[in-house]
Amino acid sequence: MMWAKAPVVAGTAPHTEADRRSFLSDGLRPVECTSCGTCVLVKKNSAHHTSIQWQTPTDRCPEFASRPKPAALLDTCSKLRASIESLVAEGLLEVPDG
Repeated sequence: MMWAKAPVVAGTAPHTEADRRSFLSDGLRPVECTSCGTCVLVKKNSAHHTSIQWQTPTDRCPEFASRPKPAALLDTCSKLRASIESLVAEGLLEVPDG
């Protein structure tokens, strides 16, 4: 089954557009992997939920490049996750209600 993003409909209510923008981009901040230097945009939605938007092809990450699965099925590599968790532990990446 393939999923497609819902189209933006002309005349969408302003609050709906604001919600969409908030969900997709507000609160994202650049985070660089301390291992390979790959930069992604990250937002912590909760202690257990992290949104990651890749800005570069995943094959620039050595861990992704070595995996046999298509990178689109994987959320992140262990070293990038450690970089994100380190920022959270240092209080440099905010976790709502956490």
